[in-house]
Amino acid sequence: QQPPDLLTVMATSIVDDTPVSGTLLLLLLLCILLITTLCLANASHIPGPFFWAGLGPILSYSRFIWSGIGTACNYYNKRYGSMVRVWINGEETLILSKSSAVYHVLKSAHYIARFASKQGLQCIGMDGRGIIFNSDIPLWKKVRTYFAKALTGPGLQRTVGICVSATDRHLERLQEMTDPTGHVDVLNLLRCIVVDISNKLFLRVPLNEACNFHHRYTSTMTDEMRKRNPENHIVGFLIYLFELQDVMESLIETKRRIISESETLDDDLDFTSELIFAQNHGELSADDVRQCVLEMVIAAPDTLSISLFFMLMLLKQNPEMEIRIVEEISTLIGEKDVMTVDFQNFRVLESFINESMRFHPVVDFTMRKALEDDVIDGTKISKGTNIILNIGLMHKTEFFPKPNEFSLENFDKTVPSRFFQPFGCGPRSCVGKHIAMMMMKAVLVTLLSRYSVCPRHGNTLSSIRQTNNLSQQPVEDEQSLAMRFIPRQMTTT
Repeated sequence: QQPPDLLTVMATSIVDDTPVSGTLLLLLLLCILLITTLCLANASHIPGPFFWAGLGPILSYSRFIWSGIGTACNYYNKRYGSMVRVWINGEETLILSKSSAVYHVLKSAHYIARFASKQGLQCIGMDGRGIIFNSDIPLWKKVRTYFAKALTGPGLQRTVGICVSATDRHLERLQEMTDPTGHVDVLNLLRCIVVDISNKLFLRVPLNEACNFHHRYTSTMTDEMRKRNPENHIVGFLIYLFELQDVMESLIETKRRIISESETLDDDLDFTSELIFAQNHGELSADDVRQCVLEMVIAAPDTLSISLFFMLMLLKQNPEMEIRIVEEISTLIGEKDVMTVDFQNFRVLESFINESMRFHPVVDFTMRKALEDDVIDGTKISKGTNIILNIGLMHKTEFFPKPNEFSLENFDKTVPSRFFQPFGCGPRSCVGKHIAMMMMKAVLVTLLSRYSVCPRHGNTLSSIRQTNNLSQQPVEDEQSLAMRFIPRQMTTT
């Protein structure tokens, strides 16, 4: 028997492999069809990364996790434009950086809810509690009235005196915070000052209780940040936050004891007392009270402390501004008691604060969820859409004459509110914006009238390491935060 020739072997092989090859080809075509269908189903006229059969959302979410929310938002807006569609945790999300769109969302009552991971908020005790991330609208409206009462009226009127005395008190103890090289951890100092102020305004526990709290707060915060990988510092903060809940509960119990032992109550009840009475009447839960006090005494003051840190850094990078501010302080105060000075007259200082918040804000974005169908700049927005307002980028792309420079010329003229939103506007704007501005002015006037503050040689705002996840903040290491305090000749009474 002769072996088959080559042609017979090839023909037989093709016939035998045809069913297998046909099946593989059919599967390949089905996969291509499925991918195309998915891509078309998720196609959008809004610019943004491709869906790529589900790979796009994974890559999009990974960028937010890896680089931080603020940094990722800047990347997508600069690459795709002022309105971008991305995915966060599998949910479509729009990033807006155009002033008309941002202003529309901020002013509208359709966007008073915020979006965030429910599991994450539950983990840190913020789900449906407090005021910052609370999307339980009826409860949010209720607790906001307590915040508004505490942050306006008599509370606002007492602010200057409390700020000046607290800042002076900590500056008198500056030597205790100075290291052998003559430097001070200035962020630690600012936190002590601002938390002290917040205690006097909103909590009013005895000084020894407050001091113990200040020490645990500032030292634990710094230690946690330094122990962990700086790029993952949020993990250390969350671990620390669990301890903070217990500390805050202890302080509130101290406050309850003070109230129960008091024969009479002050005419102007402080924030914590108002909340405790609301709990006693069944209007709020104990968890609501703890979270509200924590946000008032810790979360907001920490943002303020970091803002002041950035301002001191910017001041030393712009010495001509420091000269103008110090001259304004000397002119307006002179031999007067600082308590009699109208802080509205500090025009140069106010422009400096505004320009600092524009150029390098602590919080440069805010998150919203659409409660109704809407149209933004001609684009239909469906109910439930997640939205990130990239306010920091908006501040550097519209209206200002020198948007990419730190210059007081940017506030030589009145800036329409639609172009400058450091505290937001509309129904969910920062309820403490007026008292925050007053606190920053009072602390800076008191500090700068006594000292010139100098960072370590070579340290600038652009050279120190920073993160931009939920907020922009410095990586807390000894080199970045250290500054020398050089006494001035001028003093205030």
